[in-house]
Amino acid sequence: MSVKLTVVYDNPTDPAAFEAHYKSVHIPLAQKIPNVQRAELAKVFPKEDGSPTPAYRTADVYFDSYETACAAAASPEGQAVLKDAMEIATGGVRFLLSDIETG
Repeated sequence: MSVKLTVVYDNPTDPAAFEAHYKSVHIPLAQKIPNVQRAELAKVFPKEDGSPTPAYRTADVYFDSYETACAAAASPEGQAVLKDAMEIATGGVRFLLSDIETG
């Protein structure tokens, strides 16, 4: 079973400050999480009229099992990233842990 942790960051109150911290602090912290198979980081496109969508950024982090994902989140490195995510997410953040189904 493969597992994916999806992090959805809603629109921050200060996008420039969010981006600066995200790139210089948050991503380097996240790169230390143990047993990550791969990660995909994305910035959400605005609506066609240029207005923002509710989501600002997403991150998908892949693990080989539910147990591995939970252990990674509970590790000191995982806890540091989760704490930082809560601090920079001035617009809100959601975490989803999913079983990846292939079709």
